[in-house]
Amino acid sequence: MARNRKTTGRAPIFSEVRRGRVFESVVEQIQNVILSGGLQAGDKLPPERVLVEMFHTSRGTLREALRIVEHKGLVEIRTGVQGGAVVKEPNSRQLHDGVALLLRRQKVSIAHVAEFREGVEGLVSGLAARRATTGDVRRLKAILEEARVGLEAATADWGSFIEVDNRLHMALASIAGNPVYEIVLRSVHDNIKRYYDELLPRTRRTMRQNYADLCAIVQSVQDHDAASARERAQAHVERFSRLMRKGQVV
Repeated sequence: MARNRKTTGRAPIFSEVRRGRVFESVVEQIQNVILSGGLQAGDKLPPERVLVEMFHTSRGTLREALRIVEHKGLVEIRTGVQGGAVVKEPNSRQLHDGVALLLRRQKVSIAHVAEFREGVEGLVSGLAARRATTGDVRRLKAILEEARVGLEAATADWGSFIEVDNRLHMALASIAGNPVYEIVLRSVHDNIKRYYDELLPRTRRTMRQNYADLCAIVQSVQDHDAASARERAQAHVERFSRLMRKGQVV
């Protein structure tokens, strides 16, 4: 839960804005203070009347600027006696939602996602192979074991298997050590799961192919063979992207 800090004694110093760019300047100043760490998650911006005086602007302009800052995911506008603009914890929700909208409006095709994933997931797997510790390999093998148990159950559950598959891909991204890859790939994976359900043949054979690919990738990571990990990850993505393209209704 976000801390509800007071701004007294540590309020950010905003400056009066020039008349030619009042709206943009208010947004920019608030954004810069938050991104530079001047305000932390849970901190409240000064009250509206104080901000109006600081920026020397109208309440209407200030409120519109705050709505833009809220839309960017930097603050939450709360109402009531304890209301105001409260700084939010950073998250990738907007990126996630943006990817979802692009996919659903078909601005991004399965072919586009496949091309992106082949390049990025190959790179991520290669980095994971270089950087994986013994503990990281144990973590990957534990996820593989969970996939194997699910696969060999009397009634293999497709949804559960795909969830485990997603966790292994995200574990590789985490091991790679670059949060940018992890954030972007999480958004992509979360938004393509429905295409797996709609377009992939939900058979035990498909699941076994997936499991075999993942085992090969993890083996390359364990061997610290970056080239092999990259090639196997690319081949894995290409195989299932090809299956999804076949499942599309033309």
